[in-house]
Amino acid sequence: MRDQMKLGDRVLVYHSSTDEPAVVGIATIVRESYPDQTAWDKKDDHYDAASTPENPRWFMVDIRLEQTFKQPLPLAKLRGIAALKNMELLRKGSRLSVQPVRKSEFDAILKLAGAG
Repeated sequence: MRDQMKLGDRVLVYHSSTDEPAVVGIATIVRESYPDQTAWDKKDDHYDAASTPENPRWFMVDIRLEQTFKQPLPLAKLRGIAALKNMELLRKGSRLSVQPVRKSEFDAILKLAGAG
């Protein structure tokens, strides 16, 4: 995330902790990677004793929602799209919360969603 997500990049919004995981929209990066200070707060659920302001382990970006799709695009539907056959999100066992998306994959998702 620190080196890959740049100001102005468009990203897919994906809901993973739902009954049916799905791509639900698109957003834009409005602030590049910076340390997640919640990791330093002992009272926060995201506290990590190994992370310090001098040596942060966790980073975040700020995004601005661009569009919510009229209908979510569930993984089962995406797996049936030939243009997405190599998409990291659809790889069995993939558990990354931030993943690369090729331009062709991004464009295919937008087309499926009827988005522009």
